[in-house]
Amino acid sequence: MTRIRRAALAAVLTLVLPLPIIGAGAAFAAPGPSATAPSTAPSAAPSAASDSSGVHLELPRPTGPHAIGRSTLHLVDQHRQDPWVPAAGARELMVSTYYPARPGTGGPAPYMTTEEARLLLQQAAQGGAVPAETLGGTRTYAHADARPERGRFPLLVLSPGLGLPRATLTGLAEDLASRGHVVALVDHTYESTGVTFPDGRTRTCAVCDQTPTLDALEAIARSRATDLSFVVDQLTDRHSPWRYAGMIDPQRIGMAGHSIGGDAAAATMAGDDRVRAGVNMDGTFFAPVPATGLQGRPFLMFGTLANHSPGGADTSWDRDWARLDGWKRWLTIAGSDHSSFTDMPVLAAQLGVTGPAVPIPAQRAEEITRAYVGAFFDLHLRGIPQPLLDGPSPADPEVAFQHP
Repeated sequence: MTRIRRAALAAVLTLVLPLPIIGAGAAFAAPGPSATAPSTAPSAAPSAASDSSGVHLELPRPTGPHAIGRSTLHLVDQHRQDPWVPAAGARELMVSTYYPARPGTGGPAPYMTTEEARLLLQQAAQGGAVPAETLGGTRTYAHADARPERGRFPLLVLSPGLGLPRATLTGLAEDLASRGHVVALVDHTYESTGVTFPDGRTRTCAVCDQTPTLDALEAIARSRATDLSFVVDQLTDRHSPWRYAGMIDPQRIGMAGHSIGGDAAAATMAGDDRVRAGVNMDGTFFAPVPATGLQGRPFLMFGTLANHSPGGADTSWDRDWARLDGWKRWLTIAGSDHSSFTDMPVLAAQLGVTGPAVPIPAQRAEEITRAYVGAFFDLHLRGIPQPLLDGPSPADPEVAFQHP
């Protein structure tokens, strides 16, 4: 992979960065400087940070019955050199684990660090327009190191889109945890705008300056599959670094991702038979599903109507749909765009920014994503019947069941 000027990546960045934010310019601006002031909220209320600009961002409330805890893990794979910056040494990852928790325990869980927020806004051409403290202080519903509920729960591993930090899937992670899952949300180092480690180091995106060839993107997806299997190793090991690992039922593991993270979910399943079910949210299959399928395991393809209809622009979906050999669904959301499966449109809308080419309201797109992804994992990992996945619903006219 050869280095090229960042300007040559403009077309790719429009697919992997939050579209409602890109090009919003002054409309995204929030008045005045800000400073973070965490509040301690009860379990039923969101963890929050306020700022002096008067702008307060908040994720939608989770839909499940469980309170949510969150732990942050720094994992190091001593048997693997970093694939993008070999001089960095062993591969390091940051992982946020969300889990069913006891109400009234734990403290505030910030959305992301201020530096991570600054880098994301800078890459989205919003540096200075929105204070980093405003984005970093987004209200969440998880509580840091809350005491876990008793019992064992399925493990879901989530992978974000290329160029995006793990925090951009927080809303989905919290909702899945509230429904009774342990969720591991992974930051792939040197593949996002910024990831901060416990010692204060923040690593920026190295692969974003590389040529976006098909071979390069396949290599990223396959590297992520290795990351994700390592995370499963660490969380299910008898000597796991996560102190609440006993909550995990290792026989019930699922995986989902947005954009190239969705491709990585399929690539992980192809090489790791511990993963029983997977979801690709609007991602091209740069690393193809094997011609022999996924050993009959269930898979959900969930994307935009514009790009991921049968016979549409992304022909990898037609190819790999035919290869899936187990329970499968191909769903599309009318009026959505590539960012609709992340938190970014919801947060941008709270600042008065909307994507003019995206007719579906951001909150509605988030509701649909949570409902169908949650239903998929509740069905296949918890054995709870889900009529929502049986066919079109009058309550969700935006969702089409595609049957090529």
